Amino acid sequence: MAADKTLAIATASLFVGLCVLGLKLLAWRYTGSVALYSDALESIVNVVTALTALIALKLAQRPADAALPYGYHKAEYFSAVLVGVMIIIAAILILREAFYGFLDPALPQAPIEGIAISIVATIINLAWAQVLMRQGRKARSPSLEADGKHLMTDVVSTAGVLAGLALVYATGWAQLDSALAALVALNILWSGWGVIRDSVGGLMDVAVPAETQKTIREVIAANAEGAIEAHDIRTRQAGKLIFIEFHLVVPGAMSVDDAHGICDAIEAKLRETVEDVQITIHVEPENKAKHAGIVVV
Repeated sequence: MAADKTLAIATASLFVGLCVLGLKLLAWRYTGSVALYSDALESIVNVVTALTALIALKLAQRPADAALPYGYHKAEYFSAVLVGVMIIIAAILILREAFYGFLDPALPQAPIEGIAISIVATIINLAWAQVLMRQGRKARSPSLEADGKHLMTDVVSTAGVLAGLALVYATGWAQLDSALAALVALNILWSGWGVIRDSVGGLMDVAVPAETQKTIREVIAANAEGAIEAHDIRTRQAGKLIFIEFHLVVPGAMSVDDAHGICDAIEAKLRETVEDVQITIHVEPENKAKHAGIVVV
């Protein structure tokens, strides 16, 4: 059910992106503003972002197979990297338009209509960005969260553009329109870098957040009665899936059945506490104890 909801959100994101793109192109056609044109270009990236996220989410939900025994969860990180690259490309295109607009400045036309249409598009983007970021964090989906963060940068840049356009009309300084477009491009570049940075961390098997690691250690300590210690605890994230691996030291005289029972108890509690988790426990005899990590007795 959660997977279906995530796909539904990604599909809706594509629809919202197309609607906002149409509105921003209309605002640009009304005004001829270079800044609003740059805003529309960013919305084209939003559409590509939403489409890429939808494809990646569908791929990430495929079950593990012989070729990829750990699953397809990292497909979302590749999607987010592609989104970051697309954001940077959009910024470069905007800078190009801003440069030519600065060389040949012209005051935008039909200010009221263009600004009104752009405000409607921005309100839609703001509301949907909040949905994407909230659901992306809840589902631990890098694609949805990256899409939401990008929409928020779009909201911020559009707000700046609209405020600047009001100043352009008030002062009659046409070059300000191109300067605003250049500022939008710089904001987009920063956003693209942030998306790529976060996604590369996921591709490099980044550990879970410190708070989650603390919870994992507490669960192991509270449910390892009969063992001696747990050491070399390692975690990594792949999309929404969390991998936990550690060594559990038990008394040498303990039977395999009893050791397996301790492992089952720890795994059951970890699955209850941490969602979407895969656990690997290496059982070792007491002569392998390091007297480090989690000492049980």
